[in-house]
Amino acid sequence: MSGHSKWATTKRHKAVIDAKRGKIFSVLSKELTLAARGGGGDPQFNPRLRTVVLKAKAANMPADNVDRAIKKGTGELPGVEYLELLYEGYAPGGIGIIVEVTTDNKNRAASDVRSTFTKHGGNLATPGALQHTFVRQGQFLISADKTNEEQLMEVTLEAGAEDIINNEDHFEVRCPLAEYDTVATALETAGIAPDSSELAYIPSILTPITDKESVEKFLRLIDVLDGLDDVQKVFDNSEIAPELLPDE
Repeated sequence: MSGHSKWATTKRHKAVIDAKRGKIFSVLSKELTLAARGGGGDPQFNPRLRTVVLKAKAANMPADNVDRAIKKGTGELPGVEYLELLYEGYAPGGIGIIVEVTTDNKNRAASDVRSTFTKHGGNLATPGALQHTFVRQGQFLISADKTNEEQLMEVTLEAGAEDIINNEDHFEVRCPLAEYDTVATALETAGIAPDSSELAYIPSILTPITDKESVEKFLRLIDVLDGLDDVQKVFDNSEIAPELLPDE
């Protein structure tokens, strides 16, 4: 989404976070397990794991859940083997959508994602069809009441951030993938808690949605995709005027 649309949608989702708490913990558990599997179970020596642990704390995930997920990744506890998959598709109106999936059952995940697109008037695309219209970067969204532009520049540019976008009510910080953990740690050290932080697919080409009915249908598709058990994250290239978004 455009910066403002992404921010508005992030705020809209905060109203239903508690209702989806189990889903959020499931997403974080998988991220913790994969991070520990790839780089060990000590956050001090595993930047990816350290970043996910920070996200888990911000979501008030119980410490026991965090510990179990890490131990599944290191093999100290039995766990399932996860596959990380990427699906690309189109919503009605040609809006591009990228869906990140972590699953122990590829067939189930593919079926769920495909049927969700179909039921909501969209369709899956061939692999690679959309990735050229997105840039893979670290992305942090931070409310303007938590910091100011000068402080944010001082903290993040030195840590490797490439761009800081001032959107009046919030800031968007972008960085190369390799610097994501460094920027996340710098923000933590400075006491600046992002409202959203992730390795994101950021659109380089935006597709506008210009009427409220189409916006509602599109957001319904995004919400259903987000709610699938195997889906970790959903990205899109929509451009939605704030006045067309549902009330928070």
